[in-house]
Amino acid sequence: MKPAVIRMRGVCKQYPSSSGRRSLKELLGNPARLFRRRREVETVLHDFDLEIAAGESVGVVGRNGAGKSTLLALILGVSFPTRGRIEVDGKCTPLLELGAGFHPDLTGLENALLNGVLMGLPKRAVQERLQQIVDFSELGDSVHKPIRTYSDGMVVRLAFAVAMHTDPEILLIDEVLAVGDEAFQAKSQQSITHLMKSGVTTLLVSHDLDELELLADRVIWIEAGRLRADGDPKQVLTAYREECARSNQMSASVSGSPSGR
Repeated sequence: MKPAVIRMRGVCKQYPSSSGRRSLKELLGNPARLFRRRREVETVLHDFDLEIAAGESVGVVGRNGAGKSTLLALILGVSFPTRGRIEVDGKCTPLLELGAGFHPDLTGLENALLNGVLMGLPKRAVQERLQQIVDFSELGDSVHKPIRTYSDGMVVRLAFAVAMHTDPEILLIDEVLAVGDEAFQAKSQQSITHLMKSGVTTLLVSHDLDELELLADRVIWIEAGRLRADGDPKQVLTAYREECARSNQMSASVSGSPSGR
């Protein structure tokens, strides 16, 4: 069995709760509140344990707000656990908000060079791969124009091309496979599939359950910040689909009842 490259033990993540806010009227009615420091918090992940082995492809499912994006942020290191321990052995390459770090006044080529270095490659290595990045992005001469002149789709394609050419060891993906037109989407999925087969550890968050069943070796289901299921993709996704169908039926029943009108 391959060693784990991601280990989480008893991880809890909390944020200040919006319920801790008080209106001016409430404060004036009870001035003592002005001097009280409220400690109400919202727990997004509860005592979360997870291990992912080197080269493993793990899909992540759960409803909006379940804690999926928080999980990726913690593994990436842009957020820190309130308590618990996280160990990551390897360079993480995020495919989250593609293009978020691009500078609008720099050209596409300049942004590609800058972001390649920020993702951990030496400048010389990025320079040697620039033509490959440009060719993959299919932006042509537009790479010499400032990013502020790009459409959202062009920005995403360039960011994806950079990420694919920076030798990722651990790939974190959050709903970004639908980039560009149909042909580019197919090419993007082929690139990610190639990385998976070459041994890159992958954590993939997606609402496309068919895609997860195709790509993942294993699927975890997060519900209200807790790990509800972890195992064979088909079994976990079947259970998740059934749960979603039950919830949707209950919602429809409530909204259709006289009291829900």
